[in-house]
Amino acid sequence: MDRRPIQPPRTLRSITFLVMLVMIGLLIAQAFWPTQRRLLEFTYSDLLFQIQTGNVEEVVIQGSRIEGSLKAGEIRGFVVQGPPEGSALYTELAREMDERGVVYQFQAPGGASWLLPLLAYSLPVVLLVVFWMYMMRRMQGGSAFTFGQSRAKLVAKEFTKVSFKDVAGIDEVLDEVREIVDYLRDPGRFVRLGAKIPKGILLVGPPGTGKTLLARAIAGEAGVPFFSISGSDFVEMFVGVGAARVRDMFQKAKASAPCIVFIDEIDAVGRKRGAGLGGGHDEREQTLNQLLSEMDGFEGNAGVIVLAATNRPDVLDLALLRPGRFDRKIAVPTPDLHGREAILKVHIREKKLSTDVDLALLARRTPGFVGADLENLCNEAALLAARRNKERIELDDFDEALDRVLTGLARKGMYIRDEEKLRIAHHEAGHALLMKLLPDTGPIHKVTIIPRGTGALGFAQPLPEDRRLWSRTLLLDHLAVILGGRAADELVFSEQTTGASDDLKRATEIAKRMVVEWGMSEALGPVNVAADRVNVFLGEEIVRGEDHSEELSSAVDREIRVISTQAYERAKALLARNRAALDRLAQELLRRESLDGDDIDTLLADLTLESTG
Repeated sequence: MDRRPIQPPRTLRSITFLVMLVMIGLLIAQAFWPTQRRLLEFTYSDLLFQIQTGNVEEVVIQGSRIEGSLKAGEIRGFVVQGPPEGSALYTELAREMDERGVVYQFQAPGGASWLLPLLAYSLPVVLLVVFWMYMMRRMQGGSAFTFGQSRAKLVAKEFTKVSFKDVAGIDEVLDEVREIVDYLRDPGRFVRLGAKIPKGILLVGPPGTGKTLLARAIAGEAGVPFFSISGSDFVEMFVGVGAARVRDMFQKAKASAPCIVFIDEIDAVGRKRGAGLGGGHDEREQTLNQLLSEMDGFEGNAGVIVLAATNRPDVLDLALLRPGRFDRKIAVPTPDLHGREAILKVHIREKKLSTDVDLALLARRTPGFVGADLENLCNEAALLAARRNKERIELDDFDEALDRVLTGLARKGMYIRDEEKLRIAHHEAGHALLMKLLPDTGPIHKVTIIPRGTGALGFAQPLPEDRRLWSRTLLLDHLAVILGGRAADELVFSEQTTGASDDLKRATEIAKRMVVEWGMSEALGPVNVAADRVNVFLGEEIVRGEDHSEELSSAVDREIRVISTQAYERAKALLARNRAALDRLAQELLRRESLDGDDIDTLLADLTLESTG
């Protein structure tokens, strides 16, 4: 391993030296700049007169020179060229000052008058020079001011309790990374066949899907040194420090090979070069260049596997993503239904659950949740059960925790007028009834008119299935459900309210994507007219999408309105055909505030529902 001391960056040394010169120059100028103090020149008789009139405050006698200060006057200081030193007149002068109470003192000529100012001005200069020498020595020796040393932490296996058993819901990803661990444990099995292990593995996925947890599990499973560092730890305000840290990190890794280097949030240092509008020669780009060189340069780093994680692969530099650096890119996806159930089983291992808790039902109620969300859900349920002094976590604790995570804290004490509460009940009943009439949108699980902390005055929650493809018919059904609350308001009260603002926003977004992205407009046909979204700060050129004619833009707007209006009219027609069921649901909501799917089925069992309209 190269033990040469890390030299401080040249720019830092130049700036430090310049600052030191300026400070030393200012102190020297202050020390030797002539003072501009104004003094009155008295004769000896003038001094006696001032003393006798009581106007003298202090006197200093230095040989034949007398200085002092007056009690009053525009100029207080004075100087007197007195009799020669040792004259009898000084005895008379001392008697007069004693009688008048004047403070006076005798000093040897040229005594401490020059020594003390010299010490006062030279001491800061000496201290600054000593500090500068100390800082430069420490930077070169790498002891206190270790700017250029890597901040990578060596994770020992005995201090890591996470293993592959703690990672669930991403079995395919586990198989990929388990291959790395097997290679490090038994490289001969791969070498015999001429196989080369990937130099770098990039974990890509949304936040909370378990990328960092997976790296911790690898650290717990692998029997080799594991270095962990964040991408932001490389970048400093001093130019050249980041590159020095990269060099130092790989030097330590090569000395410990075979080993694994894990860089979390690599997008902090690996963004595309030339990003922004201010040029490309900056500290981050120098750090990235050094990282590229270390991962695949002239000097090999055999036995060092780089593992990195990011949720922004679109901003990474293309040179970093090519084979030879990150040979393998593993997507860590959002877990599906079975994956969420497996993750829930991991997080409830140390929790006491009641027999009524159905993890399969919880997994179905949490579409789109990632591992971090599910862990938070289990923890919130445990906190609620502890607050209620329960011995075990029950299903209603998970229900309340899920509602709290999705919509905020319940505000049961919030005052709502009876007229508004009636409108809210019909609004939510409209959503719930349309979920009942259009079961492909997901059977209704729960509807409530209890206001929540996010501003929601109520909500209707479906129990959807995980879908990868959405048909046009299913999207239109979904639009009808979203607009069902607004349709119920207008059907029952013949008036529109502001309660459907969020519903309108969601419905408009879906209708817009149907037209401009998915080609589901009969008028426009199978075309994609979505505008290109290019971020100049990602290092890309400003590329404008193909300009569309005003006629096409008007057609897009018209088709969005047509789809939204048709879904709204369909929702209103379905509710009108089932008005009795709508009113019954609303009245029961007013009485009980919350209903689940079984309650709704029982309530509407004697009614014949018409699902066409």
